Amino acid sequence: MSLETITLGGGCFWCLEAVYEQVQGVAAVESGYCNGHLARPTYEQVCEGDTGHVEVVKLAFDPAVISLREVLQIFFAIHDPTTLNRQGNDIGPQYRSGIYLSDPAHEAVAREVLAEANAAHGGRVVTELQPLANYHRAEDYHQHYFANHPHQGYCAFVVGPKVEKFRKTFASRVRR
Repeated sequence: MSLETITLGGGCFWCLEAVYEQVQGVAAVESGYCNGHLARPTYEQVCEGDTGHVEVVKLAFDPAVISLREVLQIFFAIHDPTTLNRQGNDIGPQYRSGIYLSDPAHEAVAREVLAEANAAHGGRVVTELQPLANYHRAEDYHQHYFANHPHQGYCAFVVGPKVEKFRKTFASRVRR
């Protein structure tokens, strides 16, 4: 099995992590921070909104099971790519929508899917597409957050509905 990686930002990393942990073909999901100016940012620093970092998930996926196109179609279905620096009540540049590439071979597919999403949303998509830079893994307590805290308030009211939307919209892609 030869895995590929992509890093995505679409609001709070707990939401994206919870969904992608249930996707067939996704071998690993790690919450982290990227594209900011600090070498080893903390959650508290990133939450202040002035580090330039984005809350992201780094996905390792098996392209023989799920294509990059499908990974990105799920991404655009589970967050609002039309709100600049915001997802619901999570506001700030750390919650911006972005696709961060570590493999230049992914750029053409990412541009295609981004253009399709932009067309579907009437030209209002604000998702940035950039090379991955300055990635740092988030603290241990952020890893597998929804799986470990499904009844926590934010998880129950924000993360849970996104997971259910994924499960309904992409039923054939749910890990069995």
